[in-house]
Amino acid sequence: MNIFKAMDVSASGMTAQRQRLDVIAENLANVNTTRTPEGGPYKRKSVILAAQPAEDFDSLLESPQKVEVQQIVQNSEGMRAEHEPGHPDADAKGNVLYPNVNPVSEMVHLMLASRAYEANVAVLRTGKSMALKALDIGR
Repeated sequence: MNIFKAMDVSASGMTAQRQRLDVIAENLANVNTTRTPEGGPYKRKSVILAAQPAEDFDSLLESPQKVEVQQIVQNSEGMRAEHEPGHPDADAKGNVLYPNVNPVSEMVHLMLASRAYEANVAVLRTGKSMALKALDIGR
C-alpha cells in the first residue's frame, strides 16, 4: 500500500469535514434570521457526504474510498412560528416564522465534524512520520 495515497484519502476526509464545519457555522450564525434574499426565514442546511473510489489504490479493506461532498441541501421542515405582532416580518396574524435550526443539535454536529477532522489530521501526521522513518532507513 502506498503511504501517500493513504494520506490522500485522509486529506479528502479533512476537506469534506471542513465543508461540513462551514455549513454548521452558517446554520448557527443564522439561527434567528427571519428574512433572507430568497424570501422567508433561513432554512437549515445539511451536507450530504458520498464515498468515491480512490484511483489506482491498492486493496485497503477490499474497497478503498475517498469521501467528498455530494451536495448541500436545504430543509424547510420544522420552521417555528412565534406570535410577535410588532415584528417587521410578522404575517397578517402577527406570527413570525423562525429558522428550523436547533443550536444544541448544531453544536453536537459541530463537535462530531471537529473530531472527524482531528482524526484525519492524526492519520495524515502518522503517514508523514512513517514516510520520514522510511527515508531514515535508507541512510
